[in-house]
Amino acid sequence: MRLKNQVAIITGAGAGLGKAVALRYAAEGAQVVVAEINPDTGCATAQEIHDARGEALFVPTNVAEEGDVRAMVEATLERYGRIDILFNNAGIQMYGKDTRLHELSTEVWKRTLAVNLRGHFLCAKYVIPHMLKQARGCIINLASPTGMRGYQSLTAYSTSKGGVAALTRAMAADYSRYHIRVNAIVPGCMDTPMNAARLSDEEMRQQRLAMIPYRRLGQAEDVAGLAVFLASDEADYCVGGFYAIDGGLMAV
Repeated sequence: MRLKNQVAIITGAGAGLGKAVALRYAAEGAQVVVAEINPDTGCATAQEIHDARGEALFVPTNVAEEGDVRAMVEATLERYGRIDILFNNAGIQMYGKDTRLHELSTEVWKRTLAVNLRGHFLCAKYVIPHMLKQARGCIINLASPTGMRGYQSLTAYSTSKGGVAALTRAMAADYSRYHIRVNAIVPGCMDTPMNAARLSDEEMRQQRLAMIPYRRLGQAEDVAGLAVFLASDEADYCVGGFYAIDGGLMAV
């Protein structure tokens, strides 16, 4: 088991990429904290881990709320006594509302950045002091091609993910000397609940497929293997990296 006895917090672990990573981390021996805003899906993920004889703790968490994040970290320490891994996954994409800048509502802008960027910031802010005490830790942020290239009518989401990329670099520069490794995973077009509404349109689905050299959409489980590697000792010299899982999307 590559993560035996490691304590891992996964935000947004109730569905999609977060759930896949939570299940895989548990299978690799980690004690998993399911930090999820939806109590039904959060409890379901934790129960699935328990049913497989793994160890998990569900903590209801809105990553955009500082009090929630602080309480989640405290609950983790009370239960397990340490934090080894933070997988910053929770995010939203407000399809149909996110648009060109001059048409974008302030509400959609604020909400998107609050979850996607502020959430990463807050979780890292409250986890890092404990990793510093341990002189060891791993943080994995979920980035996006939209934060690295121009995409039409995704102003708020693209900006939030561009911020995640910058935050990842800044954190890697500041904390690597303390043996806290910070990296980012960059998924391509994933067939997950976040994208379900858009991909349910067959024309849109085919357009997305045509953009991917590998000619298939990503699945949540595609991310899990890399997430395990980056969290393990095998990735000890991986710092400040951006690792694409996109079927070649950004290669062309």
